[in-house]
Amino acid sequence: MTGEGSGRPQLGGERIPPPEWFRRQATVSDPDVYDAFESEWPDCWRRAGDLLSWDDDPETVFRGGETPPFEWFPDGRLNASYNCVDRHLDERKNQRALVWEGPLGDARSYTYLELHREVNEFAAALRDLGVGEDDVVTLYLPMVPELPVAMLACARLGAIHNVVFAGFSADALAERMARADSAYLVTCDGYYRRGDAIAQKNKADNARLALGHDVEVVVLDHLGQGVHLGPGYHDYGDLVADHAGAEVDPVARDAADPLFRIYTSGTTGEPRGVTHTTGGYLAHVAWTARSVLDIRPEDTHWCSADIGWITGHSYIVYGPLALGTTTVLYGGTADHPEKDRLWELVDRHAVDVFYTAPTAIRAFMKWGKDHPARHDLSSLRLLGTVGEPIDEPTWRWYREHIGGGECPVVDTWWQTETGAILVSTLPGVDPMKPGSAGRPLPGIGAAVVDAGGESVEPGESGELVLTRPWPGMPRALANGTGWGARDGRRTAADADSSDSVAPSESPDAGPWRYHPEDGAVADAEGYLTFLGRIDEAVNVAGRRFSTMELESTIVGVEGVAEAAVVGADDESTGTAIYAYVAPERDAPQADLRQRIRDAVEDAIGAVAIPAAVVFTPDLPKTRSGKVMRRLLRAVANDEDLGDTSALRNPEILGELRSRTHDK
Repeated sequence: MTGEGSGRPQLGGERIPPPEWFRRQATVSDPDVYDAFESEWPDCWRRAGDLLSWDDDPETVFRGGETPPFEWFPDGRLNASYNCVDRHLDERKNQRALVWEGPLGDARSYTYLELHREVNEFAAALRDLGVGEDDVVTLYLPMVPELPVAMLACARLGAIHNVVFAGFSADALAERMARADSAYLVTCDGYYRRGDAIAQKNKADNARLALGHDVEVVVLDHLGQGVHLGPGYHDYGDLVADHAGAEVDPVARDAADPLFRIYTSGTTGEPRGVTHTTGGYLAHVAWTARSVLDIRPEDTHWCSADIGWITGHSYIVYGPLALGTTTVLYGGTADHPEKDRLWELVDRHAVDVFYTAPTAIRAFMKWGKDHPARHDLSSLRLLGTVGEPIDEPTWRWYREHIGGGECPVVDTWWQTETGAILVSTLPGVDPMKPGSAGRPLPGIGAAVVDAGGESVEPGESGELVLTRPWPGMPRALANGTGWGARDGRRTAADADSSDSVAPSESPDAGPWRYHPEDGAVADAEGYLTFLGRIDEAVNVAGRRFSTMELESTIVGVEGVAEAAVVGADDESTGTAIYAYVAPERDAPQADLRQRIRDAVEDAIGAVAIPAAVVFTPDLPKTRSGKVMRRLLRAVANDEDLGDTSALRNPEILGELRSRTHDK
């Protein structure tokens, strides 16, 4: 259980109701929606299924008992590509579907009709290369329009796409292709990152050589400088041109058939492979995109994540396109060429909904409020956060300086494994509580439990467990393979690659639960405040402290923009707390270290005072904005860093190591 050393974590007490102007137009505004989902469960999820078009309408919403297997929409058949493209053509064929902004000022957009043509042409090309149902096609592309095109082309054929983040190394790519038994790869010659060209094809070539099977490779000439192609290689542009005007009938898939395979980011350890299904997943992301992010067809929606992660799959591609909206892809960084780049794009495209990570918001805070103030952000109707808990000062800055003090903010909790949002406020229904994510969404069962699995009292910290299946659950968890049948704990590191690992179950096991491995605390109204990963808690002299609680306390100190806390080996206490702190721009640092230590002592206790407070211009982050605490632990303990290919700023590691140990 997290947070034992500090007693009851401080919970945000302020309740901020939804603005009346927002409530009047919200896609979900009926407060009885929670009771309706509870009384009608599991048939309540038919509302999510009804957002989709089915080849065979599902008569049954859910089939299952107290333990897996669980089946969602078991007698339904559909195609994800059809749902994201074809069915919108009658009403909005000339509406923009994708808007792409590149890192060097280049831009492209696709109407739904243009997207339909490109998806069909590339699907025809893949089919002629031999791709068929259930084949795994690995996509190793940066944030370019051809990435969602390729995803939808695979879905059209009934093939499984396996997106590998473009920043990963050749070894990481080869490992993920080998695990997925993937014989097809789509990549590009290269791309620009902060003005520098990245030789993507070179990494893909090395990965292909490391594999023990033949691979057909499609290469996109993204840099426009020509690509040398050898045997087994194909030019993307030529393939599409050769299949100009082709149409491919979308392959109807069972709801339980796999749609894609994806890996967790590995920010806390070994990455895990997860397979999501076609029907349940697509219904869940469509419903949450509509009810939590309040997306409707006339909107322009921008999720700033990379499609290489689950957030990009769910809320750049599948959720928004299933609803027929305009979705924005950005291939650059937030601070290049200038630190107001994102706000320039929000202004230019009149973005309605903006969804980003708390880590990114802390960077915006560090850069200063002047950057967003230069642009008209009045088009924004809703703000969202994803990826990690957001502390109260950061929440308030986001709402004030990006949302004009008016926009609702939804703080969403979910995982790669869950597929879609499970905990958040419904912005047209629920009051917001800065620092708390919200209640479990309608139809979602969750509890906070102690180490023995017993529910704790409101205000007491513990471990979050999900107590009820949900439509977007991964295939292995639904099948009872790869996770325990009753306790929802993974029984093999990557069991879902085959869906064939026998479930673990003891005769006296308790009710079925899924353990996301996150610490949390619930208040009297059921609002959940997340305390960080269970395995990220810091144990000092036998007392465990939540990293989220420590970091929130530090960020609350005037002059601090962001912070990350890890444990380092210590001879006397076993573990010492190391705090890595990025000060706000131009903030005086003369007494900042002492003020941080005083704040921790006042809020939590003397035993939690950091043994080291290391000031840094930045924290090691993935391209999706997550802080890689695994690397910070390695720096604090002066250990080998291991694979750093997921980092967007690897140069910071040397700086951190010198500041930590060169004293």
